[in-house]
Amino acid sequence: MRAVSYAQFGGPEVLQVTDLPVPQPGPGQVRVRVAASAVHPVDLMIRAGRFPAPLPADLPYVPGWDVVGTVDAVGPSVAELTVNDEVIGFSPWLRTAVGAHAEYVVLEAGWLTAVPAGIPAEEAAPLPTNGLTAAQSLDLLALPAGSSVLVTGAAGQVGGFTLALARVAGLHATGLAGPGDREFVESQGAAFVPRSDGPIPVAAGGFDAVVDLAVLGPSLMDLVRDGGGYVAASPPLRPEPTRGIRTFALSVEPDGARLAELVKLAESGEIPLRVAGVHSFTDSAAAHNRLAQGGVRGGVVIVP
Repeated sequence: MRAVSYAQFGGPEVLQVTDLPVPQPGPGQVRVRVAASAVHPVDLMIRAGRFPAPLPADLPYVPGWDVVGTVDAVGPSVAELTVNDEVIGFSPWLRTAVGAHAEYVVLEAGWLTAVPAGIPAEEAAPLPTNGLTAAQSLDLLALPAGSSVLVTGAAGQVGGFTLALARVAGLHATGLAGPGDREFVESQGAAFVPRSDGPIPVAAGGFDAVVDLAVLGPSLMDLVRDGGGYVAASPPLRPEPTRGIRTFALSVEPDGARLAELVKLAESGEIPLRVAGVHSFTDSAAAHNRLAQGGVRGGVVIVP
């Protein structure tokens, strides 16, 4: 099979299209013929050799987390999926090093669910990792309806899903984003605050929670009321709890059942699916360059 891979760390030029053996599914697994995947900032960090923690395997790597495609083969002990089912899900790459930028990928059946009906694979590809990251962040906070939440980096992929899911949950969201992002933030039912060097407006008593996707740092704890919640962008950035504020680190785990809920919301238009560009395997370096430029307001998608 063809796959995007790299045998050394470096810039986008290390990415190559190579021929690899077609993987075989084991117990509880299925093989998916990939229609589309997405590129994430963590893919760029790992490729450049800048990831700050040990990686699960040695080079070479096939990158890519998300997958939209068709079940091609089914391993033993799989009852919920059959050949030709159209599915969506993601590979927890930092645990498995199993990359989705390939013609075929083998995943646990429980990590997958049915694709959004009527939505092209390229549009659905950014949903699994980003959507589940947003959903699981709000799940950690467990805020009751009517609570207030500040989301930094609100116009990015995870930020946009967080605003939408906050609206669906009956939360009062405030989105901090670039000056040109007002229309998008407000379209998700959130109050808009432009990114600047000045203080962030906050009502008396503070926000009930903050989801800090823009990595503004622990100073945002000052905006959280006593007993509130705070989600940091990564484990090293998680501040120590204080004033009864619960603090969490952003993480994501594959969950086919939870993803199925997000698929329904995507089908109904409740959560936004945004694509900034679609690139072929042979154009994967351009996809990495596009994401590295910053300011991307949609998923950068890879197709075979």
